Amino acid sequence: MDKAYQVIARRWRPKQFNELVGQDHIVRTLSNAIDTKRIAHAYLFVGPRGTGKTSTARLFAKALNAEGGPSATPDNESETSQAIMNGSCMDVIEIDGASNNSVEQVRSLREECQFAPAQCTFKIYIIDEVHMLSTAAFNALLKTLEEPPEHVKFFFATTEAHKVLPTIVSRCQRFEFRPISDAVIVEKLMQICQTEGIKVEAPALVSIARLANGGMRDAQSILDQMISFCGSDIKESDVLDVYGLVSDERIGKLAQALATLDYAAIIAAVDEFAAEGRDLYRILVDLQACARKALLDAIQNAGNTKMLGVDMSTESIMRMLDALHRGEASVQRGLSEKVNFEVVLLKASEESRSRAIDSLIKQVTAASRSTSEAAQVEKKKALVIPKGESGTVKLGLNQKESTDALSRQAQGLGQEYSEGTSLVSPAEQGPALSAAVLDSELTDRESAILDNAHDTMILNESSATDLVITKPLISLEYAQAKLSPNILKVLSKKFKGSLTNVRHKDERDQIF
Repeated sequence: MDKAYQVIARRWRPKQFNELVGQDHIVRTLSNAIDTKRIAHAYLFVGPRGTGKTSTARLFAKALNAEGGPSATPDNESETSQAIMNGSCMDVIEIDGASNNSVEQVRSLREECQFAPAQCTFKIYIIDEVHMLSTAAFNALLKTLEEPPEHVKFFFATTEAHKVLPTIVSRCQRFEFRPISDAVIVEKLMQICQTEGIKVEAPALVSIARLANGGMRDAQSILDQMISFCGSDIKESDVLDVYGLVSDERIGKLAQALATLDYAAIIAAVDEFAAEGRDLYRILVDLQACARKALLDAIQNAGNTKMLGVDMSTESIMRMLDALHRGEASVQRGLSEKVNFEVVLLKASEESRSRAIDSLIKQVTAASRSTSEAAQVEKKKALVIPKGESGTVKLGLNQKESTDALSRQAQGLGQEYSEGTSLVSPAEQGPALSAAVLDSELTDRESAILDNAHDTMILNESSATDLVITKPLISLEYAQAKLSPNILKVLSKKFKGSLTNVRHKDERDQIF
């Protein structure tokens, strides 16, 4: 009689710690515990399905009962090691927590703990899905779990650690098993295919890893099924057809349609997926993964990305992701999967272009401030004062002509009049006075007067004929009477000129 076929997940179960992939932190901790003889009496293995919890428990039991004492690298060919790995060892008892969850069964376990192991160094109890034990069963196990006989070890495994009583968790060393990355799964599957003589495309293994969702056992089971379907030659299209997946290229095109608000393309894509019998929920998950890649790219590029075919900000992509996430439940459990899927995609596309009211207010405020500042700059540029032939200030006969003259002769002067500057009749404007000079030559009161000097204009008399002035003016006598010698000295030094009197034909245009 031919030997019964054994699935890949069982044939490729790890036989040594170094064959356990994706859980290096656990392998290192347990190996060091064996080498340093710091072995606890109870361990709790927590993590998603198919990540190696039960396999690790068996490897640890084999290492503790290795011939010649506990060893991190036991002999695989020894009788004890083989019995432990195939589940026939009398001293390594595997219990299903779901079917052995009563108080009576736990009491029976407590009685058995008192007996010494028959052929191994330790008697080890491996309880799978320990969270299925009843509260009474947990409580009955507490005392034995806290102070078991020296020859007894407990290994618990569960996928729902929150259901295990805190009093049980506190008596165990807890190990968190992580979901295995797609790259590690692909590498392991490639090794299996090469050993088994299976020809497989790399994208096909990537699709299998996506389906496995971090579980090595799931990935190996899918590979086993694909070998049954395809034989010794597996292509990506075969995996997509069997499991209703969509290629990365089509997912990318759908994401671009969402980003560009191409509603017609979105509806057409959904119709195609439904006609081909694709898994719409899985497409939604893959679409979120595609949007996440764009979000990470935007974060790395100053908040914007063009991965989705159009320039999008991190805020827009996050809104799209949020809409896709909210629609998972309706697509997975709704009455009409196709209609719900269409609605989710259209909402995600629409919300990707919406704006938060606070960010919109900030943008409008910033634009308004920028426009106001630009207007102020243009106003200052229009007040350029030209230099006359005699080196004195010369303005037009009226306001319009004066403004035109200022614009025409701005290049010749090379200087601007701005609010906050007092003008004298300079032959050539000198450099600005430094703060150190002001501090050394002026008192605090005089400095304040000079700071407010933008309220005055002192012009040369020869240029004041028919002058229309809209700024406040002071006469020479008023300036000499009101300004201290220090300020007069500073103004003379700053502008390299002297104060002169001003006369106007039209006194109404003067403001004293």
